[in-house]
Amino acid sequence: AWRLDLAAPEQFDRVIADIRERWGDIDILVNNSGGPPPAPAQGTDGAVWQQQFSVMVASLIQLTDKLLPGMRSRGWGRIITTTSSGVITPIPGLALSNALRMSLLGWSKTLASEVAGDGVTVNVMVPGRIATDRVSQLDALKAQRENSSAEAVAEKSRQSIPAGRYGEPQEYGAVAAFLASQPASYITGAVIRVDGGLIGAI
Repeated sequence: AWRLDLAAPEQFDRVIADIRERWGDIDILVNNSGGPPPAPAQGTDGAVWQQQFSVMVASLIQLTDKLLPGMRSRGWGRIITTTSSGVITPIPGLALSNALRMSLLGWSKTLASEVAGDGVTVNVMVPGRIATDRVSQLDALKAQRENSSAEAVAEKSRQSIPAGRYGEPQEYGAVAAFLASQPASYITGAVIRVDGGLIGAI
């Protein structure tokens, strides 16, 4: 894997060239942007919306556009985009994430139909509560708002998950690895949940 700063799209060409020089052609892209700050749906400054859209949406599309021609010409490629459970059941207080990540679903589904004939699959992954720094940060912020402790918030959250626990990053990564594999070549335009049963919607 190779990390790339999505807030610096001017570096994309250089980094892509470095990767190709060291590893060869790029056939698999996992889009995974950081989460935006908590924000209400009403009253969030327009500049914040624009800045977060640039990093969370526009940069992912721009990066994908740079790599897709090569994938299509070689007849094989994988585009996997991580979103959030908020794209199915909006999370209170996370309006930026809910709205902007939802736009990635529409883009991914449209793109999937455009490139499927060239051997490129495009899928979206929807994580539930995965034990990451981001989830720990959100638990801590919620604890502050509720005058509670981060552990109490986490325990309440775990109780809402049918699996009874947070997912491990390795479990999430294993699903991404499968979607990137040849056996997953007939899965495209899909939204794959990795949530321990958290999301109640069908």
